[in-house]
Amino acid sequence: QSMDSTLHYIHNDSDLSTNSSFSPEEERKSKVQDVVPQALLDQYLSMTDPSRAQTVDTEIAKHCAYSLPGVALTLGRQNWHCLKDTYETLASDMQWKVRRTLAFSIHELAVILGDQLTAGDLVPVFNGFLKDLDEVRIGVLKHLHDFLKLLHVDKRREYLYQLQEFLVTDNSRNWRFRAELAEQLILLLELYSARDIYDYLRPIAFSLCADKVSSVRWISYKLVSEMVKKLYMASTPTFVVDLMNELVEKFCRCHKWSGRQTFVFICQ
Repeated sequence: QSMDSTLHYIHNDSDLSTNSSFSPEEERKSKVQDVVPQALLDQYLSMTDPSRAQTVDTEIAKHCAYSLPGVALTLGRQNWHCLKDTYETLASDMQWKVRRTLAFSIHELAVILGDQLTAGDLVPVFNGFLKDLDEVRIGVLKHLHDFLKLLHVDKRREYLYQLQEFLVTDNSRNWRFRAELAEQLILLLELYSARDIYDYLRPIAFSLCADKVSSVRWISYKLVSEMVKKLYMASTPTFVVDLMNELVEKFCRCHKWSGRQTFVFICQ
């Protein structure tokens, strides 16, 4: 009885604050499902209310964000409509720790929801995270390949233009960000055509090969060698020939010894 009265109070409160075009009754029906006790889901959804989080516990939104993929998996994609508004609320939370938690798990949620719901509901959130603080961006960067491979080919190609932006960070000393980018680019080679690799990924790889931090350069040498291998297997030999000519020109004939050393390491 105590729980029921609490939930009644919470729902009355949230219904008054809702800005939706639905009536309170319709809003309530959109959150109904039959997988778990409704009172349990209602309690979870009420905890993500921003005003409640500020007055009760500042960490509660972060814990809700951490649990959301598990809740989505339990309810199933047919009941995603129960969680959609809550997910969008958490994705725009003022605390970066909440957004960071969601950024690290968005690829898992994409697997649960499937390609249609991912394209409609997760891609806009993903795009928002790409422009967020570095602490949030690293979450999507670490699982960039896992997320992009779930998208349709045309949608996936749109992100080629944005990969260059990962070279720019809030703090230039954040070399792990660039190292992670190099690791992800190795995995992304399988998702793109030879032309896309040559036009978009090659310039980034060359930039990383000249990085000031040796750990970033080491991963980049592997990236370039994998790139050569991928382009060599392509039906058009032009790309791999041009890439190797550029390697010779840029590094083998470099007036600095470090550039010539880079060439040797890539060959190795």
